[in-house]
Amino acid sequence: MNEPQRFNGLRVAAFESRMADDMSRLISRHGGQPLVAPALREIALEHNQEALAFGKQLLAGACDMLLLLTGVGTHTLIDVLRTRYPSDRIIAALARLVLVARGPKPAAALKTLGLAPTVTVPEPNTWRDVLHALDAGRSLRGLKVAVQEYGVANHELLRGLRERGAEVIRVPVYRWALPENLDPLRTVIQRILAGEVDVLLITNAAQVEHVMQLLAQGGQEQPFRQALTRMVVASIGPTASERLRSHRWPVDLEPSHPKMGLLVKEASEQVGALLAKKRSA
Repeated sequence: MNEPQRFNGLRVAAFESRMADDMSRLISRHGGQPLVAPALREIALEHNQEALAFGKQLLAGACDMLLLLTGVGTHTLIDVLRTRYPSDRIIAALARLVLVARGPKPAAALKTLGLAPTVTVPEPNTWRDVLHALDAGRSLRGLKVAVQEYGVANHELLRGLRERGAEVIRVPVYRWALPENLDPLRTVIQRILAGEVDVLLITNAAQVEHVMQLLAQGGQEQPFRQALTRMVVASIGPTASERLRSHRWPVDLEPSHPKMGLLVKEASEQVGALLAKKRSA
């Protein structure tokens, strides 16, 4: 059996923030030259009014369903509520709700509280999958549905819930900001524009928004899209891919499961054939 193709010294860019060092090590391990520059800075909203207002409604029994979209967001939401209420009251109030977990990470976060999701959304965990999972149960008409948001709001999901008759309560518990030091990110963007990068790995949909924000400042959106036509662009999964396509970025590869390690491994195995095809075109 032939050995899987590796990066073989190709220059591999990524905009990973929280796990930037891990991403660099993975790229190096698979034979690439890592160019990792964070595009995001995560800001917890421990004192935000939306999450605390939700807590007031939750403990008053004025909510019917809670959609938990991320594991980190679930933990953060509980930490916010604990600044005002005892844990046992929070857990008892959550146990009265229909709890919807968008995949295994929010489900695991609930497990730490001794709770289990009423509905678990299967992979690939897009907003469409959330709605399909809810459609398989009871009607949402007239229900008060809280949505734990992450990064930017998912307007398609919110619209879909409202179209089904739900009263939607947005609960943002953390948001993304641009890094305080933009120099590393600007450097990687300029290297992509100059044709000095072979592979781009996207691990979060919000990364795309921030890169586009910087490109728009210099009117470089179209040159950047053109540069991507000669690179391999690999996306962590359908949610990120949807955002890429909305900005007319190519999606050349998604891993078999939406995990960073598999993204890097499978990109390294397929990059040779994908690059040859794109550059010959």
